[in-house]
Parts: sequence; C-alpha cells; structure tokens
Amino acid sequence: MVEPGDTAPDFTAPLANGDVDSLTLSEALEEDAPVVLAFFPGAFTSVCTTEMCAFQDRLSTFDDLDAAVYGVSVDSPFSLNEFREQNDLEFALVSDFEKEIIDDYDLSMDFADLGVYGVAKRSVFVVDGDGEITYSWVSDDPGVEPDYDEVEEAVADAA
Repeated sequence: MVEPGDTAPDFTAPLANGDVDSLTLSEALEEDAPVVLAFFPGAFTSVCTTEMCAFQDRLSTFDDLDAAVYGVSVDSPFSLNEFREQNDLEFALVSDFEKEIIDDYDLSMDFADLGVYGVAKRSVFVVDGDGEITYSWVSDDPGVEPDYDEVEEAVADAA
C-alpha cells in the first residue's frame, strides 16, 4: 500500500466531468497540485454519496487552497456522470473501470457475501506538486468516512 513519502502511482483514466475526458495524474499535478484522490467503493450507495457530498460541501475550502479534488471508483464514467449530476457534484470523478488504479494503490476489496469483487477501499490521498503522497487514510470498513478536517489540514500543509 502506498504511504506518505511514497511517489504516487501515476495513471491515465477516464474522467467523468459532465462529459467523458481523460485524466493523467502527473499532468493534473502540474496544474492543480495539491490533488486529493478520494477513493470510494461505489456510486449511488449511501455512505459513498454522503462522502462525495461532504467533499462538495467543502469544495470552496479546497479551491481556496488551489487544490483539486477527484473522486475515484471502479464505476463506468457514464454512471459517474449520472452520479455527479444527481448529487450536484462540481468536481470530476475518475473511472477506474479496469481496476488498475486500485491495484497500483493496493486498495482492492471484495464484498463476497454480496457477490461484489474488486471495488476500492474507502481512502483518501493528498498528493503534492512533486508527486509525493503527503497524506493517506485507508479504511477496511466501507461504512467509515474520512476525517474531513484532517484532509483539509493535509491539503493546507501540502499547498
């Protein structure tokens, strides 16, 4: 698992931003660092919706720090666009449909009792302009949300 001090694994993936574009992390870091990567198990689920809406509610704070926020899940970019629209999310969501990002970040988890395999553990990473992870939080319990104040502090420290 990647930890603070590690170089963030780079990726290029579909970006749900109202349309479907592409995001390469290293390019985003050149323009928008620090970057918050908020991994979540699945769109349209209760805790994931609450979490992404909490990031939306705090988006002005991240904007004030010149930071970019991206939600990341294994959902398709088309589902993620609908999720963004239904929840009035102004930040883009990264589709890890191929599950390569969660593998690189070692975040894959299964809900075998539900027949669901290979979704992201709920986790948050802050990546600075040098591509270094300056903050990480990973939960094995998908019902637990991150400490949003702690994430804001980590972004302020990385800015």
